[in-house]
Amino acid sequence: MKRGPIPDDDDDDTVARKGKVVTTTEGWPELLRCTTTKPPPILLDELIAEILLRIPARSLVRLRNSVCSSWRTLISSSQFAKDHLRRSMAMDPALTHPRIAYNSTWHSYPTIGVFSVRSVFENRPHEPTKVVGYEGRRYLRMIGTCNGLLCLHDKQREDGLLSPRAMLWNPCTGFTSQPLEIGGIFSVCGFGYDHVNDKYKLFVIVEKKSGESFTRIFTFGPKSTWRTIQDFPYRLHDPNNKTILLAPVGLFVSGTGTLNWLLCSSRTSFVAVLSLDLVKETYSQISLPSRDSDDSLRVFPQLATLRGCLAVCYETKKTHWTLWMMKEYGVPQSWTKLAIIPHHPLLLDPPRNFSLVPVYMLKNDVLLVISPSCKFVLCNLNDGSIDFPNIDSSGDGMTQLRPLSRGVGGRTYHIYYESLVSPSHFGLPTCSSEMRLFKPSL
Repeated sequence: MKRGPIPDDDDDDTVARKGKVVTTTEGWPELLRCTTTKPPPILLDELIAEILLRIPARSLVRLRNSVCSSWRTLISSSQFAKDHLRRSMAMDPALTHPRIAYNSTWHSYPTIGVFSVRSVFENRPHEPTKVVGYEGRRYLRMIGTCNGLLCLHDKQREDGLLSPRAMLWNPCTGFTSQPLEIGGIFSVCGFGYDHVNDKYKLFVIVEKKSGESFTRIFTFGPKSTWRTIQDFPYRLHDPNNKTILLAPVGLFVSGTGTLNWLLCSSRTSFVAVLSLDLVKETYSQISLPSRDSDDSLRVFPQLATLRGCLAVCYETKKTHWTLWMMKEYGVPQSWTKLAIIPHHPLLLDPPRNFSLVPVYMLKNDVLLVISPSCKFVLCNLNDGSIDFPNIDSSGDGMTQLRPLSRGVGGRTYHIYYESLVSPSHFGLPTCSSEMRLFKPSL
């Protein structure tokens, strides 16, 4: 069985062979040679690094084993991965193609589906977006993602016993980390990056069989550690508390070092964001734009990130959805109304008690959302048109779920950006065979 990261359905790179020029869609045929009969041009190391930083992460992964050892060492280094990620996110987002990873919440499958966000926007109706399946252990769920790493929840140990663990995986490079033992079951959790201390952290509320619970932060490293912090101030289900969390998994906002949960009340119009600062490991609360007094309290808002900013979507007056973006994190005065999306019968059938879920937004104001009818939808904010993308999920191995083009129910989704970041860069043992390409049986 083939292993490691796989080519994307919308890429057309040619793998390098000895004595031949590497051709890529990014157009680097003269630079990236394996062996030639002529001496290679002499370039300063700084110039070579600057050129390589301009190549997409996926192409660098493919070329890593086809270039000279000095280039391979450079591409594989922790500092280069950080520089490439920093450049791509700040200056050239095209270098880190966004992708969506999902898994099943209704059935126990060992597979995770991945597909390109770009192809969802660009493919014509008769050219479906292809889903690629990855196969690993059972009982996997995705806790979160940042810097190209996905944090996975795994209950199956090598000895066959069930014990909650967490594992990091970079789908672009194919590397996974050694699982981290959590020491108890958990539901409220989140994964993110402490950019001040250069640490990847996992937040969990660990629940013991005795009924006790502990709020802990695990830090991934050569000797992964954990520490108990202040108790989490809210619970998912608490009949004695008017305010509850709407979802157990915290949303990481890149560049802020924070995990974010949506607080809501079905009795009042109260809505807010509970924020956990992964640097200081302290909580704070951020107010959201106020809801209209006529709005139904049973239609819950949705939290998301768009263009690197925190966003929230409300249903308003039972006629449309209002999308807000916080342009300066933590400053309520910076909430800006981004769009008003009118109700459409195809988005509401059958009706659900939640708003549109924003997923990704292009610069031309085309927005990918999950509708209350549980379908992926492209909304053009300029002319009000909608479109249902054609996504071929036949290769994800989740046979008891409806095809994605008919509905997204029974799945959880995380959007991530391809990067070269590897668990080995911060001292974790890694392997490239934990997650394998899934090959559907004929």
